[in-house]
Amino acid sequence: MNQNLNKIPRNVWILGFGSLLTDISSEMIHSLLPLFLVSVLGASVFTVGIIEGIAEATASILKVFSGTLSDYLGHRKQLVILGYGLSTVVKPLFALTTSPTGVLIARFGDRFGKGIRVAPRNALVADSTKPENRGAAYGLRQSLDTIGAFVGPIIAFALMAASGQNFRLVFWLALIPGILAVIVLAAGLRETRVNTNSQNRISWGWHFNSLSREYWILVVVALVFNLGNSSNAFLLLRASQKGIAAPLVPLTVVVMNVAYSLSAYPVGRLSDRLGRFKLLVSGFVLYALVYLGFAFAQAPWHIWGLFALYGLYLGMTQGVLLALISDKVPSQLRGTAFGFLNLVVGLALLPANLLAGWLWQFGGSGVTFIAGSLFAILATVLLVVYRSRY
Repeated sequence: MNQNLNKIPRNVWILGFGSLLTDISSEMIHSLLPLFLVSVLGASVFTVGIIEGIAEATASILKVFSGTLSDYLGHRKQLVILGYGLSTVVKPLFALTTSPTGVLIARFGDRFGKGIRVAPRNALVADSTKPENRGAAYGLRQSLDTIGAFVGPIIAFALMAASGQNFRLVFWLALIPGILAVIVLAAGLRETRVNTNSQNRISWGWHFNSLSREYWILVVVALVFNLGNSSNAFLLLRASQKGIAAPLVPLTVVVMNVAYSLSAYPVGRLSDRLGRFKLLVSGFVLYALVYLGFAFAQAPWHIWGLFALYGLYLGMTQGVLLALISDKVPSQLRGTAFGFLNLVVGLALLPANLLAGWLWQFGGSGVTFIAGSLFAILATVLLVVYRSRY
């Protein structure tokens, strides 16, 4: 294990620790935000869906521009740091807001920063690694990222308990790890040769005709899948609905992210050895089953188990999909490829969250999760049909 970790380049570790600190900051807020909106600001579940949909769509639309810009400039570091910095700067808005509109503005700014950084960051991981350890590299970055994603809710839980449910205090303290993340990235991240070599620079433009058929198949599959992949806010609301006390709700995210963190790197290594397709299909099937579980869960312990399985699904798919995309596109177009993929996903997430919120409000929470499961099954069928392309 240690020998394999030693093969992971410095940039991947720096990006991983930067993501870890940022996720501590973000999840201290996001793990509490649905409850803050509903219980403190008086927002409806449908309003939560609108806010989450707009925020995630904003991030994904921006990713295509930042990814293409990083290809054109031949530099990715500056965009990565700019994106992380912007997400940190807007954190105080969560503590200051007194209305759902204020939360929307804060979420918009936070996701704006994410939209700037994600495609260049994912391309930088690929630029820094060789194909034979690319799955492990993406898995490691995801694992470090996800450690932050479960440490954040633990801190939020402890602070909520110690402060007498003081949401705003937690939101203010979330600023600290965000600042540390920007410092780590600015000091430690290095540009890669593939980007600084002028022969690899491309002219400004989308260059979609240079992307392979296999890449476009993955884009279509991701689009279909994410039409049913609503925000995790609905999972947290389901946990509360099934009897998990408000102070304990953030800990469901801890369970999910522990499972995600423990599985992402081993699955990434496995994809380097056995191929990525089967793991991706298995992850989609697991998602469909987990969402059905959320639809029919009857007791709090069901919810805890389903969050663990949801984390395993993330570990089986997120890094593997990124590695698969990297394998299918030229190095000088990776930013564009990741950016456009995320644009498509973002455009799907807006109707996905609106649909989830509408189904929850007018058809019941179970219908929301059944719909998500059906979209995952359809995406899996599409992926299997085109298996020969991979």
